[in-house]
Amino acid sequence: MTTDVDLEPEPERADDEDDERDPTAHLDDLEDGAGCTEIWSHLSESREE
Repeated sequence: MTTDVDLEPEPERADDEDDERDPTAHLDDLEDGAGCTEIWSHLSESREE
């Protein structure tokens, strides 16, 4: 029994495509190592009312 397996890597996407699919893109403005308070503050500032 033989199985066809695609061993080719997926092509890299453009940055704008990655932002649409990156679930953490909304946190890109935060510095590495930001704590809960900084993250909460950032999210509340960008929240639509």
